[in-house]
Amino acid sequence: MMNVHTGRQPTAAESALVDSFVDRMGELPGDGEIAGARDNAIEALKTQGLPSRRVESWHYTDLRTLLRGVAAYDETAGTNAVPPVIAGSAVAAVSNGKSISAPRLDGVEFTKLSDKLVGGSLIAQMAIRGGDDAIGQINAAYVTDGWAVTFAEGVELDAPLELQNVQARGQGHVRFPVKFGKGVKATVIERQAGGEGEGFSTSLSNVTVADDCEITWIILREHSDQATQLAQFIATIGKNAKLNLYVVNAGGKLVRQEVHVLAKGEGSDFQLRGVNLLGGDSHTDVTMTLGHLVENTTSLQIIRNVVTDRARGVFQGQIKVNKVAQKTDARMACNTLLLSDDGEFDAKPELEIFADDVACGHGATVTEIDGNHLFYLRARGIPENEARGLLIKAFVAEIIEELENEALVEALEAILDKWLAVHV
Repeated sequence: MMNVHTGRQPTAAESALVDSFVDRMGELPGDGEIAGARDNAIEALKTQGLPSRRVESWHYTDLRTLLRGVAAYDETAGTNAVPPVIAGSAVAAVSNGKSISAPRLDGVEFTKLSDKLVGGSLIAQMAIRGGDDAIGQINAAYVTDGWAVTFAEGVELDAPLELQNVQARGQGHVRFPVKFGKGVKATVIERQAGGEGEGFSTSLSNVTVADDCEITWIILREHSDQATQLAQFIATIGKNAKLNLYVVNAGGKLVRQEVHVLAKGEGSDFQLRGVNLLGGDSHTDVTMTLGHLVENTTSLQIIRNVVTDRARGVFQGQIKVNKVAQKTDARMACNTLLLSDDGEFDAKPELEIFADDVACGHGATVTEIDGNHLFYLRARGIPENEARGLLIKAFVAEIIEELENEALVEALEAILDKWLAVHV
């Protein structure tokens, strides 16, 4: 029997995670150091157990309580890619934890992660971030595949690259290590999609943005109301480089999306926009840490949340400004539209500033639909449900419409419309 949380019995989910590792360890790719990294990860999970609300970074997402079970592996789950969000996009697909297809793009190299695991070439990225890194522990122990993508210097993509992780049901664990060479300009859509069955998955994206890049990365999540996904986006940003990250959560029973970014190059800029559409009895957590490490860096994070039914949402945002990071301009805002008395949203913005010549700020708001706005629309003959939908759409669309790609804006608005049709 595993030994977790001294004095307490392991939960069903903790036992299932460890027992399935024993059952599958002979099937997991990698040898030598990779096998050792897997063992270290599962031992950390056995010793510490899943994090509870006593762990500060998991205070609002008590994983030990919320994760009641773990879906079993299902080798018969889907093996096909899904149509891309934008027609004409290049697609690199993973289905049910297995890489199935990659495009041919000039200046862009695709390698199956399962091939890179052999010989330990990804050992540095298998390291766990710390004792509270449950996502890193689970993924490092179980990761089977993904796509490692390398962009040569100066590549400019005319159409988006879509990295698909399709988990129809069952269990799957993938990684996307992506390196952008100097001066790359590209849009990447990280598509986290699922079917209607029960699922449990983890996904890690390790992204290196070199000097002078302009990168837009969209994480789009559409899972069933029976699916659990734990995910991380980890990035470093070089000199005079810009990273625009969009996170759109439009499905999932239990979701935790972590974002960990380091602004390492002078003149770098990080923009985060988040849209959380929360309904049913779902629980969605977006947790971000951002480190400004050098002078003259900028960042802005804006999160918009719509909460209805019995859903619960969380945004934790922590910005750290190093002592040498003078002239930092860092701002953060979290705005929530609460549509139900049974819904809940917790916001925890944090600033840790050790420099003295900075411009930093944060704020959070929670509100209902404005009665005057609703009355205005109804007085002009618009039915109440439709009027409410229009006001909600306006609240969210302000973020979506910042994107320069019109086709992408239309695709995201279609997802918003679909969600509104079900929940409003």
